[in-house]
Amino acid sequence: MSQPTVAFATLGCRLNQVDTHELQDVLEARGFRTVPFDSPADVVIVNTCTVTARADFSDRQMIRRAGRVSPAARIVVTGCWAQTSPGAVAGVPGVDLVVGNGDKHRLPELLLDLVEHERGGTAIHVGGLGTAPALLAPPVGRAGGRSRAFVKVQDGCQHRCAFCVVPLARGPSRSRDADLVIERVRALVAAGHAEIVLTGVDLGHYGADLVPRTTLAALLRRLVEISGLRWIRMSSMLPAYFTPDLLDVVTGSTVVAPHLHIPLQSGSDRVLRRMRRPYTVAMYRALVERLAAAIPRLGLGADVIAGFPGETDADFAETLAVVEALPLTYLHVFPYSDRPGTEAARLEGRLAASRVTERARRLRALGAAKNLAFRRGLVGRTEDVLVLHTRDRGTGRLVGLTGNYVEVGFEGGDELSGTMTRVRVTAATAAMTQGVLG
Repeated sequence: MSQPTVAFATLGCRLNQVDTHELQDVLEARGFRTVPFDSPADVVIVNTCTVTARADFSDRQMIRRAGRVSPAARIVVTGCWAQTSPGAVAGVPGVDLVVGNGDKHRLPELLLDLVEHERGGTAIHVGGLGTAPALLAPPVGRAGGRSRAFVKVQDGCQHRCAFCVVPLARGPSRSRDADLVIERVRALVAAGHAEIVLTGVDLGHYGADLVPRTTLAALLRRLVEISGLRWIRMSSMLPAYFTPDLLDVVTGSTVVAPHLHIPLQSGSDRVLRRMRRPYTVAMYRALVERLAAAIPRLGLGADVIAGFPGETDADFAETLAVVEALPLTYLHVFPYSDRPGTEAARLEGRLAASRVTERARRLRALGAAKNLAFRRGLVGRTEDVLVLHTRDRGTGRLVGLTGNYVEVGFEGGDELSGTMTRVRVTAATAAMTQGVLG
């Protein structure tokens, strides 16, 4: 047959996006031609998320949209929802193939078989994750991050937080060999990517499963020595992983971007215990205050869950007070939703949906206020920015991302896209941050 075409849709986290780009590279090497999602394709691959009930709903919508855009296509669903709920995925009309996270490495062969044979029923390939395959060398190809390049260094999680379905969807922690990571980053920097984002589910656990054992701190010490690399940015990481060695490299190297994301989830120790989180509020507070004192103008994000089962008014008030007091610069707020198979789904003390919604609204308002105050503190400063390839939709201006994770709009030509430049911040409003070339 002629060269088959494939389109991709990715939902959820950065790790899913990296998985999609790696799969795209492999399929193109096997003879597939990638087309935009909104163009008819022979195969459409939907890489799903299941972190919340809302994510499952979005997955269903995307699968149905794929069928409308490409009515003759073979629809393939993979990712976390495929892993945890293969029967539900297979029940969505139009799905031809369901492939779990542990079987993603088999997708090229499964797809070739799919396009070469007549359409039949829905095939399901979802195995257990207890013996999930090791992370091999990433395929040679695109960076998967446009201006910024995302590099997957770890997958899976060793923790069993009461609310989280990710261990069921991703399996145990697995790390990519440090030499493979270094080789990949060198190639990306040589290709012109000045910023590298290290991604993983349980990033701080990096290296504990390798032989010989290593650490994220040891990997960072090697990465910061790569010539031409301006920033290394890291995905979310639990407080307990900030060992003295990691703190030393994070606070001591100008190549590590002044931006960290450290999930909080609740400001109540009682709720943290119910969540089975491996830290206390005092531990969290001590860490973030130390980091903020050591890193000037640190961009510091946190996740917070609103309405966890059993969360009282007093618990919520403690969370608001902690968020208000800490030097956080933005929040990701998640209204609690049950995830099948998790401990929290069996807990008593459900809150009414209206109360959960109201608590999420108040947290988001507080997060927005703290973010605006942080961005206003940058006005008058000249910052290094990485110019993104996508212009601001509303104004058509270029957008630069600062080291501390602030997007700044400014006038400039397309030749600046993907480069590092200097921008003076001139204004910060609730809607945007503005600047001029400095």
